[in-house]
Amino acid sequence: MKFNYVAKNEAGREIKGALEAASEEDATGQLRKKNLTIVSLTVATANSEMSWIEKMNQKPKKASQADLALFTRQLATMLGAGIPLLEGIEILAEQTQTINKGFGDGLMEVADQVRAGNGLSDAMADYPKIFPEIYINMIKAGEASGQLDSILDRLADYMEASESLKQEIKSAMTYPVVSLCMVVGITGYLLVGVVPKFETMFQSLGGEMPAITLIILDVSRWLQANWYIVIAVATITGAAYKIIGKTNGGKMVLDNVKLKIPVFGQLGQKVAVSRFARTFATLLSSGVPILGALEIVANTAGNKVLETALIETRDVVRNGDSISSHLGECWVFPPMVVKMIGIGERSGALEQLLSKIADFYDEQVHTMVKSLTSLIEPFMIGIMGVLVGTIVLAIFLPILEAQSALS
Repeated sequence: MKFNYVAKNEAGREIKGALEAASEEDATGQLRKKNLTIVSLTVATANSEMSWIEKMNQKPKKASQADLALFTRQLATMLGAGIPLLEGIEILAEQTQTINKGFGDGLMEVADQVRAGNGLSDAMADYPKIFPEIYINMIKAGEASGQLDSILDRLADYMEASESLKQEIKSAMTYPVVSLCMVVGITGYLLVGVVPKFETMFQSLGGEMPAITLIILDVSRWLQANWYIVIAVATITGAAYKIIGKTNGGKMVLDNVKLKIPVFGQLGQKVAVSRFARTFATLLSSGVPILGALEIVANTAGNKVLETALIETRDVVRNGDSISSHLGECWVFPPMVVKMIGIGERSGALEQLLSKIADFYDEQVHTMVKSLTSLIEPFMIGIMGVLVGTIVLAIFLPILEAQSALS
């Protein structure tokens, strides 16, 4: 049976929720084990479900990586200063509720579970939209080793480095996307909104029009008559991309193509290798077993090609082979990375070498992003100049020829 309850915790805060129990006595016992004072307990029915208005007003319990990184850093600082874990989570939950209510409510519920005697990692596992798999596994390792504060510090370092890299890539991609939209928008406006106004004038001038003008007029007429086809093709292409991307085979093909696109594919490869190395190093340094670490890294790779390679690597490592022996068979991992991992395995310094790989590729990404940003700007300006210049030339060339004929 499902029960809805309203209860108060030891701090006097009112909590609403639902639980599964065999009977009312069983439900009462579960709540008392969590040190909750029952205010009301009712059997859940269709009528007692949350109304659609309440559902709309309820904030989803999720958090961005930047918010989670800040929480992790603050909690690590509090534990390092001697503040108890439960008190630290409650303080940060109250502080977070004013900024991100969904995240703050989730943290408060985690605090309630910890107060009831549950482990921190177990409590966090109930909120996968807030705490990713790597986060929960590292917290679990910290609880087992008794080094939760140092694990939180490592987690904060990892998340801040990942967020910094993510923001750098995002800012680098923003300019070309915006520029491309402007080029398409300006070109479309000129062809549909400006060129047709000159067509009547061209016809009144008489004579044979230049080839470039005829081509531009044909394109303009086609766009005016078939604009819906352009929109339909763009919509269908976008929908097909999303649908294909949701299948394993389609995602593998798309991710393969993304990594082989000139210039941008190379950037994506460097980002993927950096992310792999940093995540793997952080997990190993936190005490997560190597097979579990490989599985988590695979699940958080963000690329099906890498995910498949890492899952296969986990399987061969389970059979007694080395990590580097299989990674070398995947073209995504450069020979230098494979050799450094092999040296790390033989010397027992795998975590340190993985960290150095991550730092090296972070710097490579930073340098490449700066170069791309400086090259894309003149390239996009050149494309815009050619397109707009061609249309302007097509408009004014017949006028200039007519003037020359009259003179």
